[in-house]
Amino acid sequence: MTAFRLTSRLLALAAACAPALSTAAAPVVPLSLERVFGDPPLQGRVVRQAEISPDGAWVSYLRPSESDSDQLELWAQPAAGGAPRKLVSAAEVLGGRSQQLTEAERMALERKRISQGGITGYQWCGPSGKALLFPLSGDLYLVRLTDQGPKAQRLTQDEQVPEQDPNCSPDGSRVAYVKGGELWVQPLDGGAPGRALTKGATETRFWGLAEFIAAEELGRQRGYWWSPDGKQLLALNVDESDVPVKTRAQIFADRTTMTQQRYPGAGDNNARVTAWTLQVADGRATPLPLPPDAEYIARAGWFGDGTPWLQTLTRDQHTLALTEYANGTGPGRTVIDERDPAWVEVHDDLLEIDGLQLSGQPALLWSSEASGRRQLELVDRRTGERRPLTNEPEPVAHRVCSDGKTVVYAAARDRGRSRELFAVDMNGQSRVLDGAQPRQWRDARGDGDCAQLLVTRGAWGEPPALSLQPVKAGAAPVALPGDAPDPLLARIVPGPQVVDITAADGRTPLNALYFAPLDGKPGPHPVIAMAYGGPGTSTTNWNWNRDTVLIAYWQRRGYGVFTLDTRGMQNRDRAFTRAHWHAFGEVDVDDLFAAVRQLPKQVAGVDAKRIGFFGWSYGGFLAERAMLDADTPLAAAVAVAPPTDWTLYDTAYTERYLGLPQDGKGGQTAPYRQANLIERARLLSKPLLIVHGTADDNVLFEHTLRMTEALQDASRPFELMIYPGKAHGIAGRSARLHLYRTIDAFFARTLAR
Repeated sequence: MTAFRLTSRLLALAAACAPALSTAAAPVVPLSLERVFGDPPLQGRVVRQAEISPDGAWVSYLRPSESDSDQLELWAQPAAGGAPRKLVSAAEVLGGRSQQLTEAERMALERKRISQGGITGYQWCGPSGKALLFPLSGDLYLVRLTDQGPKAQRLTQDEQVPEQDPNCSPDGSRVAYVKGGELWVQPLDGGAPGRALTKGATETRFWGLAEFIAAEELGRQRGYWWSPDGKQLLALNVDESDVPVKTRAQIFADRTTMTQQRYPGAGDNNARVTAWTLQVADGRATPLPLPPDAEYIARAGWFGDGTPWLQTLTRDQHTLALTEYANGTGPGRTVIDERDPAWVEVHDDLLEIDGLQLSGQPALLWSSEASGRRQLELVDRRTGERRPLTNEPEPVAHRVCSDGKTVVYAAARDRGRSRELFAVDMNGQSRVLDGAQPRQWRDARGDGDCAQLLVTRGAWGEPPALSLQPVKAGAAPVALPGDAPDPLLARIVPGPQVVDITAADGRTPLNALYFAPLDGKPGPHPVIAMAYGGPGTSTTNWNWNRDTVLIAYWQRRGYGVFTLDTRGMQNRDRAFTRAHWHAFGEVDVDDLFAAVRQLPKQVAGVDAKRIGFFGWSYGGFLAERAMLDADTPLAAAVAVAPPTDWTLYDTAYTERYLGLPQDGKGGQTAPYRQANLIERARLLSKPLLIVHGTADDNVLFEHTLRMTEALQDASRPFELMIYPGKAHGIAGRSARLHLYRTIDAFFARTLAR
């Protein structure tokens, strides 16, 4: 152990010296903020939603347009290799008409974190691999792949009432969608028009769409599912009448638009969601009764034998139940009962394993953290008996696919900083898939037979690249050439130094990276620290990082840059990820302060009195909380879209970590009181820049308005930048450039000697 620590310190010392040596050897390539946020992006036009066609002949994806990277186009290329080709663009389909989006469609894109325009989603329709369906500007379109090239067909003709969330039937003959709050079905042969399967929708009651909480906090973007034979739909009905209304003032320079949103804050009523089976032939509806304590429907679907199932969560999220409904009716039978004293993490790992029969039915694949680390399990659907399938030294991330005999999955490596792909047979014998190497991040989607994988590989300084790789060992992958990065990227990619940081508990190692300044000036340098700090994500790893180019810019401005994952963040064991339980603003702040104090002892040239912090969303909360502390080691901070009072944030997220806010005595519980930043406003004594978009429907602008009032009432000076009409991501190149110019100027003033 002593020798290992000595070696680690020698390596750290060598890494600390490396930037100075490289700087002396070669001049530093200049980089401007205008180029950081310019078009085309330095990393190239990174594709999204890449998929293998049902017949395995094509790889499809959405690609930013060459003329405008904010507009997505539908592309495909042969799986066997060959040049990619554009199938269709929004401009071609609309023929000069401007793209229209309703407020509901804008909010749905925000839930999916899609800030671009154009064709923002699509799906392969049917098993033939010859047709793709996509929504655009309120209507539906079908692209058929013919010998003469792709042919686009407009299926609907009513932009004013959009067809939302379309989904093709398993055989590709029909499409279902939501229109005016009702579920519709329409043939794709161009014959009969669409017809409604449901009726009775109102402003607060609708069919087939995910309610806000499901889409934003549970990762469920759908509200209906086709049965395997295409004769039924499992559909959810949502009643939002008891959900409180929040009025968002979308403040623009020349107008203010008042938008009402059903938004359940912590402790408020959630939407009432019920489940039904609908007969496609006549719309006949049969209710599926939920378990008595069910508050949320987290997942839903059908088993291969035509039995519908639901995954439901209790309000405290301590229990997740998988319930099946024999003969498509109730009462249901509990198959799996997953419990956790803090909270159960929902997942998408449920899968039938046709190649393994247990009690006369296909085994179920499941994942659980009951052992203290997420592992895959096999479950007997009839008895609920479980047996472990994987025994990974770090958490399983998720399953990828299965051919009935082997399961492909992704799992963490290098203390959560890397991700690799593995295959395991039904006896638990696993192997790493070809292409594994240190310090990379691989993920994949499988084809229908789980024989071919569409692998996405990223690494530090290397944007995601696609390849087709057989699951079978020894077979050569097929690289799928994408948009090449700008050659400048390779010349400015910052070299990371791994920093040994220990959490505030004195024993838990934290992942941290440092990037030395490149301004060529002697003496101690200021540092910009970056962390998210909240649950559900990880930002310090070996994957491609969207902040890579920004870090390179700040290095050239004379800053060291320090990135950190605090306890409670993702890709670690359960004991690590549950650190936020009833502890927002405690564990994360303690770890940040401990790391900032350790940094000057670990890295030469750090000015301990000039360390700033930059955080967004939960990271914005961390930024404000860190500055509202008499013991803060930070010199200044920037908080973008920060929650300030967790009673204003939504039910599922907030209650998962903090419980209910009411203490039963007319007051708030301790976790909410200690995480309330409004009450700490008087503690601000150092520079703070707060940034918020007025149309933010995730962290409502009300959070910043309350903090603004509290700081003014406490006579504490601070800086504020608002973005009229912008949502949580403050999207758009011009807005982003202005934002980072503002942040750049703020740090230049506040971290100067």
